[in-house]
Amino acid sequence: MNLSIRNQIPGTVTAVTAGEVMATVKVRLAGGQEITAAITREAVKELGLAEGTPVRTLIKSTEVSVATGAVQGLSIRNQIPGTVTAVVTGGAMASVKISVEGGELTAAITRDAVTDLELASGASVTALIKSTEISLAAA
Repeated sequence: MNLSIRNQIPGTVTAVTAGEVMATVKVRLAGGQEITAAITREAVKELGLAEGTPVRTLIKSTEVSVATGAVQGLSIRNQIPGTVTAVVTGGAMASVKISVEGGELTAAITRDAVTDLELASGASVTALIKSTEISLAAA
């Protein structure tokens, strides 16, 4: 299946914690980082997710925020360090490619944010992704 979601990083489920309706699924990415996805219990069941299940994480580029360092005091737990490899700006928006261990992420952010953060190739950044914005696909 082809998808328009640019950010697709393989990983392995390390834990599933089910709630009444939603579940959190911890995934170790190919580069060793651990992230958490919040998905429905129904999706966990349909995908057959359990510890050791290979998955592909799917993250829309509009759901990736960028910080110029580690961030504390924030509810966003998925913080992946990386290095900017390319910045393409348009009239209002920009596309920022970030090399991370095990893959690449693309963030769609405003042109003003690129300017304010002084983002350019080689800059060290942290990609921030809310757990509710990460989808999982069976690998």
